Order: sequence, then C-alpha cells, then structure tokens
Amino acid sequence: MCGIAGFLAGSAASADELSTGVEAMTVALSHRGPDASAFWLDQDAGMALGHRRLSIIDLSETGAQPMVSECGRYVISYNGEIYNFQEMRETLEAAGHHFRGSSDTEVVLAACSEWGIEKAVLQLIGMFAIALWDRQEKQLFLIRDRLGIKPVYWTDTGKSFLFASELKALRAHPSFRVEINHGALAGFLRRGYIAAPRTIYRGVYKLMPGEMLTIAPKGEPKVSRYWSLAGVVREGAANPFEGSEADAEEALDALLRDAVGRRMVADVPLGVFLSGGVDSSLVTALMQAQSGRPVKTFSIGFEDDDYDEAGHAQAVAAHLGTEHTEHYVGPQEALDVVPHLAEMYDEPFADPSQIPTYLISKLARQSVSVALSGDGGDELFGGYNRYLAAARFGPLLFNQPGALRDIESAMLGAIPPAGWEFLAKALPASKRPRQLGQKMQKLSGVLAGGVEEFYRNVTGHWEEPSTMVIGASSTPLPYDPKEAEELLPDAVERMQYLDSLSYLPDDILTKVDRASMAVSLEVRVPLIDHRVAAFAWSLPKAWKIKPGRSKRILRGVLERYVPAKLIERPKSGFTVPIDAWLRGPLRDWAASLLDESRLRGEGYFKPEPIRRKWEEHLAGKRNWQSELWDVLMFQAWLERWK
Repeated sequence: MCGIAGFLAGSAASADELSTGVEAMTVALSHRGPDASAFWLDQDAGMALGHRRLSIIDLSETGAQPMVSECGRYVISYNGEIYNFQEMRETLEAAGHHFRGSSDTEVVLAACSEWGIEKAVLQLIGMFAIALWDRQEKQLFLIRDRLGIKPVYWTDTGKSFLFASELKALRAHPSFRVEINHGALAGFLRRGYIAAPRTIYRGVYKLMPGEMLTIAPKGEPKVSRYWSLAGVVREGAANPFEGSEADAEEALDALLRDAVGRRMVADVPLGVFLSGGVDSSLVTALMQAQSGRPVKTFSIGFEDDDYDEAGHAQAVAAHLGTEHTEHYVGPQEALDVVPHLAEMYDEPFADPSQIPTYLISKLARQSVSVALSGDGGDELFGGYNRYLAAARFGPLLFNQPGALRDIESAMLGAIPPAGWEFLAKALPASKRPRQLGQKMQKLSGVLAGGVEEFYRNVTGHWEEPSTMVIGASSTPLPYDPKEAEELLPDAVERMQYLDSLSYLPDDILTKVDRASMAVSLEVRVPLIDHRVAAFAWSLPKAWKIKPGRSKRILRGVLERYVPAKLIERPKSGFTVPIDAWLRGPLRDWAASLLDESRLRGEGYFKPEPIRRKWEEHLAGKRNWQSELWDVLMFQAWLERWK
C-alpha cells in the first residue's frame, strides 16, 4: 500500500521544476508510505512520477517504486496489491520474462509489456491505482480498480496535468488553484460525501471505478471504461447461476475462501477487523480456516451500550480461537479524533463511522501492517435495512394510491422521533432497532414517492441543499435514474446497484482508505473481489434477501463456521452518538463553526436553515445529527484547508 503522485508539464519544464514539484507532492503523502520516498523524471517530456512506499510484499530494494520495466518502455508508480501476481508471474516466465525481485509491481510491468496495458489490467485480481508512463509513445495512463477501492485524483491546471492518491498532494503543486465547486458542495450536503467524478474543487476530478485515463504532453485527457458494474449486472442476468441454492452456497464458500486466502499473502504481520457482524465474522472465519496459527483479530467497544458491539466480537473470536485484542474507547478518546478529521479526509466527508474506523485502524496498527475488513457484503448480498424495508413494504410504499400513502405518511409523522424511541424501549434490547425515530421520520417522508424517492430519502441528508448553498443551481445525481430503472426494474436490486456505484466507493471505501492510511495500515477487502461481485449478480434476489432476512446466502456460508446464535441480531451501524455529543461535549466547537455571522461572512451557505436545525437539535425537538454533521465537516474542512 502506498501513495502515488506526479504531473505532466511538457518539455518546457526544467529538471529542477520537475523534481521540486514532485517531491512536494510525495511529501504530502508520507502517511500513506512511511518506509521510502522516490521519484523518476522524463525531462524531455516533462513527466515526473513520485511514490511513497509502505512495504508489504518484497521489502527489499527490488520492490521499490517508481519502477522501470525490464524492456525499459514502461515506468510505474502504483498503490495497491495484486493477489494473483504469482500465477501471472509463472505465465510470464514461461513467455520468457525474467524478474529481479518478488514484488507484484514487477509482474504488472511485465504483463503490460507482454499483453498490452488494457489486456494486462483485465488479468489483475486486486485493488489498485496505477500511474503508468509509456516512454515510447510518451503517454501517461491512470487506472483505477474495478470497484473503487483505491483512489486517484486528477486535474489539468493549464500548465500541468496533476494526479495523486489524495487531494493534499495536488494542493502541494505550485500550479494548483483552489476554487470551491458549489454544485459538489450541494451534493455533499445531500449525501454526506462527494460522489465521483466530482470533488470539492472545480476542475478537479476523481477517476471512477473501472476507468482508465490517457494523456500525452499537450494533449487532452481521455477517459475510457475497461470494466463496468452495469456490464456485470447484464452478464449475471444473461447467464444466471445454474444449480440449487445449496450448490450456490458451496460455490460461494469456495470463492470467498479463495478471495480471503489470496489476501493473506504478505511479508509483514496481518490481522482482521472483527465487529461480530456477518461480514467481518465470515472473513475472520475463512482466515482462521486457512491459517496454521490463531489469526490476530481487533475490535473496539464503547461505554454506551447502544453503540457497543465488542461483546459480540469477543464471542465470535472465542468460538474461532483467534488471538483477540479489544479496546474500549472512552468518550474523550473518540472526541479527540474530531479535530483531525479535516486533515485525514482532505475533502469534506461526513460519515460519523469515520471516527471508530480510525480508532480500530490505530489499534490494529500497533500489532500488524495489514488488516482484512468485511466491507462490501451489504451492497453485494443485500444487508442494509433499506433493502429489507423495500422487500417487506414494497407494495405499501410503491403500489398504493397516492392519497392513501399521504394518510399513512401523516400518521407516521404524527409521532415525533422521541416517541418512536420511547416505543422501541418496549422491545428486548437484542431486537431493538437503533435510531428508530430517525428511521420512521424518513419513512414518513418517502411514502408519497416511488422507488427513486424512497432511495433518495433513506440515503439522503438535506432535502433541498441547492436552495441553501449559495451559487448552486442543482444537485446532480451520481447516476442516471432512467438507466438504472431499465437495467433493474426490481426496487431492491436497483438500490443495491446504486449503492455499489456510488455509496460503496465514495463513502465506505473512502472512509476505510483514509482512516487506515492515516496510520499507515493497509486494509484489504475480500468481499468485493470483482469475481465475488460477478457471482453475486448471477444469483436470484431471493437467495440474497427476503422479507425479514438479509444476506441469506452469506449467512448460510457463515453458519458452516460460526453458530447462528452468535450472529443473529438486528443490524447496527459502526458509529458513535453524534446527536448527544452535539448537545454536550462538542457543543462549543459546533457553535463556533455554525455561528450565524461566520456562515454569512464565508459566503457558502444561507445561515437560516442551518441555524434553525441547530436550535431544534439543541432543544431536543428533532435529531438533526446527519444534516448538522455535514455542515460541520465542511466548516472544519474549510477552516483547515482554506
């Protein structure tokens, strides 16, 4: 795992301009690669390629980057891991290639030399953000992995084409210019993250999952797609899994075992995040099944019982016989992370689980350099509560006359969120939904709409952010609704698809990448191996989700290793009590950032709707934590980076 950075400035750039520019960019990424720093220059073309190294495989100098191919044509700086590089190496050796070391980087270069760049990329199983310079054709290639695990940012300043793993490296280049993208800001308030290809800056972009960008000196960047989720969905529909549900469970077990086993290859200590939920427990079980010694597992707990899952993790660890480490986080330790979020997530990011994700990464890094995570299972196998709601209440939500839905909406909305929370206390703790009041509030708001309105509301924060962001005329969607509807008429499958397109790479994987890289920890995500994604989309929806039961086939595989009684409970998010913190220990910090004169003077927001929600939240009338956290994360980011 590493950090990449560089730029293409053309032949007018001097060697000093190239070296000082790329060095400043790579220094900004030192947290991503604390083990080494290097750069490579092609002065004739004005190309500078930089790299920060976190040594995982082949710790020697033969694995150092930027690396030149054996034939001398290609130079690479890449971030990630290729999990099938050993098989590829054997094939390439049979074709006559020779290798100096044992790194996957050298294999990627040889593959490009042997098969061409796009054909080589299609052979890769792994996570990667690749910058590849073709010395013969004088072309730069930027390539992002299929599902968006590793990030690539880019911009054309007019003087130079810049690229990097994080925005802070682009900011370090002297030609970078700052201009806030007000439309992207409105989208951020809607979703709590900035959806690709946009960023918070005008004219700066994220490469999207499965994309390849090509540019030559004095040329225009051309973006193409070598892999698409839509193509995988169509292929799955055209060629569904042949066999019984039991056959599919057996096949999935074997596929996941292979995906996990490949991600256990490292020349440094590794472990796994364990929350005690379905996904992390399955990854842990498959690791332990393939390990000759106890796997290192890590979990964090909270003193607030409503947010604590450490006991569940402990039970799973004990059953599997892992070497388990847990750490209970006090309120102050969690609060101490908040001032560092703007530095960590160098564009606004407002998923509160960023805090515990950082804390568990910090815990794991004390013992290991690599950790596996269970992210991605919800999107591919139907784990979110919104899927269960759509499966169970679809006819109620989407097929009733509008007037009847309006009445039902009014009835649900008549009970304030605090009332729903009071009613929830009548349920046993093991069956009590978390934040029921907030969920019922959203359900009330979506009854009057169809699938799109339902999805937008259950995943959305501010309802009409373009009306409160000054200079934002609209809030563009990160997907085409008509295209999604034509591809997947079924409501649940369409939401899974939309989540996989945007929420997974731009929220979940961004959160994990930045939190883990902040402590120089590599995190691998076997459940979103692209082969697993293809398999999941070849299965009937009923094998993944049915009313009242999520991730059905995934649970079936897990129950081969862990008793169901250790897993069966309502889904809960990996989060912290932001709502209470804003009324308590974070109140003064938030009040300063939300000061009316400050908001008005900065010129990004109309203060009135923000102030109204802030006052209602403080008074306990409504829980506006999501909306307020969005604004606070932008304000904190602005304070850090303006």
